[in-house]
Amino acid sequence: MLPNLALVLGGAASGKSKFAESLIDNSGLRKFYLATSQIWDDEMSLKVEAHREQRGNGWTTIEAPMAVDEALHRCPAGAGILLDCATMWLTNVMLAEADVEAAEMALLAALSAAPGPVVVVSNEVGQGIVPDNPLARRFRDAQGRLNQKLAAQAGLVVFVTAGLPMALKGVLP
Repeated sequence: MLPNLALVLGGAASGKSKFAESLIDNSGLRKFYLATSQIWDDEMSLKVEAHREQRGNGWTTIEAPMAVDEALHRCPAGAGILLDCATMWLTNVMLAEADVEAAEMALLAALSAAPGPVVVVSNEVGQGIVPDNPLARRFRDAQGRLNQKLAAQAGLVVFVTAGLPMALKGVLP
């Protein structure tokens, strides 16, 4: 049984998306995928296609690069919802020069009011070197704060590395 909110953290190519997908797959609920990536180049297009193939059939995809709160309201009651990923969402918010704090508050409120359990995928970006430019440092700090807020609200927090999940909060289903 999934909690109302689960957070799946990990580094790039850690297996976090695949694990998060399995949580929704195994829930038996109707599957909704909130996609936050925007396709700006061929490399990102290939990555998005690989994620689609990995998920397989049976998912309803809603593109939500920034308006995740609105996308959550479009999901039916009792659906299993995968938000992949909070890192791309935050990138989009920051690059649009939107109010990060207001966007976070709207996101967290929408997650609290979601019509079904939500699994949020997010990158752990604070374990590497200190970035060499101000924008990257602001992003790293904002992502760390967002992850902390999501983790505080979540009933399940999982860290995935090398495809292996480890529960940081709650119990793995």
